[in-house]
Amino acid sequence: MTTPATLPAFTLQVFRSGDLLATHGANMGDGLSFAAELVPDDTYELRPHSTLRRLALRADTGATFRIAPSTLTGLPGALIHLDSCLTLMSPDGQTTEVITLVEVDGAGDVAEIYALPLAPLVPRTTYSLVGIDRESARSRLAAIACVSFTAGTQITMASGAQRAIETLAIGDRVLTRDDGPQPLRWIGRTTTRAVGEMAPILITKGALNNSADLLVSPEHRLFIYQRSDALGAGRAEVLVRARHLVNETTVLRREGGFIDYFQLLFDSHQIIYAEGIAAETMLVDTRTRAALPPELAEKLAQSLPGHTNRPHLQFEVPDDLLNRPDAAELLRRASTR
Repeated sequence: MTTPATLPAFTLQVFRSGDLLATHGANMGDGLSFAAELVPDDTYELRPHSTLRRLALRADTGATFRIAPSTLTGLPGALIHLDSCLTLMSPDGQTTEVITLVEVDGAGDVAEIYALPLAPLVPRTTYSLVGIDRESARSRLAAIACVSFTAGTQITMASGAQRAIETLAIGDRVLTRDDGPQPLRWIGRTTTRAVGEMAPILITKGALNNSADLLVSPEHRLFIYQRSDALGAGRAEVLVRARHLVNETTVLRREGGFIDYFQLLFDSHQIIYAEGIAAETMLVDTRTRAALPPELAEKLAQSLPGHTNRPHLQFEVPDDLLNRPDAAELLRRASTR
């Protein structure tokens, strides 16, 4: 049985603190730090040739995270604390939010600070620090972690009928793969800029045997039954994150403008049918709980086993098995043989 300690790791694309250097102001010459040491109106630049690094995390007890063994950055097992959400402004007036995360060593000292940009940062561009918010980091991370569908997505109901996601209401019964018809507990809706970590992934019609284009958030996991184990996952049933299938032909990242995201929540983590293929619904855990209304989050805290102790959560495919341009095509063929 899956427990919070064995839930699949999730990956964030981050810069190290030294990649963002203060070029003017009180902290000139220093790398990006945590909120207590930052000074408004200081300016920062992303160093040339800086690259995003993969920081793999697992939810820890309470409200903290630990670096997962599969990480390529940081010390596995080290604690990670969410520190703040910063707002940086470029010379043209565009703002970019950056979540800061602090890695703490066994002695309780700061080992590293990471910057998670929610929109692309450009080297040799001066960014002014115009906002330091110590309260919203958790909710901003939750927005990334919440698996989301987009307006227009056709959801299969308990009756077999197809309905656009924006027409659904709390209490509507949706067909689930494992538990049959289930009532919706909550529907979330957010509008955000479709950039960086918030840019949706387009799975074009037929790419995974879907009946129409499917547009989902990057972290959204799709459930695929392989008739033959094309990926070498060691099982027929697999969960695959949309971001790992991008090939720029049949699965693409859609940047630009704004996007309406919808989150569907049931009493248990479920696999439902969207545009004719199986996809997960919102998973309540340490990352996503902040996205819920406080009263609902408190109620669900009593029934979290329905979200964390689900056998299908063990079916996620490791990143390295999907690091190939034909991953989507392999899965499409494997699921139809």
